[in-house]
Amino acid sequence: MVQPGMIYQHYRKKSRYLVLSLATHSETLEPLVIYIALYDNDMSKVWARPLAMWEELVLDKIGQQVPRFKLIGPAVNTHL
Repeated sequence: MVQPGMIYQHYRKKSRYLVLSLATHSETLEPLVIYIALYDNDMSKVWARPLAMWEELVLDKIGQQVPRFKLIGPAVNTHL
């Protein structure tokens, strides 16, 4: 279960993200994860992704199933 206030790491890029909140899409009622990139990103700092995609298992570069986002731990001294 995705937890707001926690930091997650993307399986491929190894980039880290802080989950701000869970939300519901206003038209489809699809659950969404609202999160921010903890690195410089020219496109956007705040992102939304379907919860199902956030929690899905994907194949890593050696063909093993891993979570798309791995829980790292609570946000401590994170500069937003």
